[in-house]
Amino acid sequence: MRGLSIEERAVNLAHYIIDSKDTVRGAAKKFGISKSTVHMDVSKRLLKINHALALEVRKVLEENKAERHIRGGMATKLKYINKKDKAS
Repeated sequence: MRGLSIEERAVNLAHYIIDSKDTVRGAAKKFGISKSTVHMDVSKRLLKINHALALEVRKVLEENKAERHIRGGMATKLKYINKKDKAS
């Protein structure tokens, strides 16, 4: 992400999140920046740069937020399945 302006970074992050349906945390890991920066770019800065794109990203982020309890439950389930398999 070095060499890009803040505006270019925000647009690139938005396109990545929309295309991959990834979370803020996943996008941060992919681009090597903090999740706070990703959140600021796609929620605040992008509104001033490209309002329509910001609304699309917001839809994906809202969907991810609504599903996070399911992902958390699956992670916990896998954790205990793996513990059980190792104990056997």
